Amino acid sequence: MSQPVPEEQQVIRVRIPQGKEILGIVQQRLGGSRMRVQCLDGRERICRIPGRLRRELWVRESDVVIVEPWELGGDDKGDIVFKYRGKAEVDFLRRKGYLKNLDANL
Repeated sequence: MSQPVPEEQQVIRVRIPQGKEILGIVQQRLGGSRMRVQCLDGRERICRIPGRLRRELWVRESDVVIVEPWELGGDDKGDIVFKYRGKAEVDFLRRKGYLKNLDANL
């Protein structure tokens, strides 16, 4: 049998925003799979969960998420495409400096 790896040495794979994607934190749930998200670029967007993810992605206030802004109206609206599930993932993002602008809200 293999020995369990201590928590400090465990390797975690954390999804990093790619392309147009932006990190954000959920401020308020608005209903109808829509929520207000404070994004890393300083904008506040009304974001929705796309239909393909609606049953899989359960998002609450103060969750860290990846937002993909819309092509039209991208400054005000976007889609939530990923949610960071554990505290370890959020701590990794904070250590690597991805959450510098959002730290005040966390």
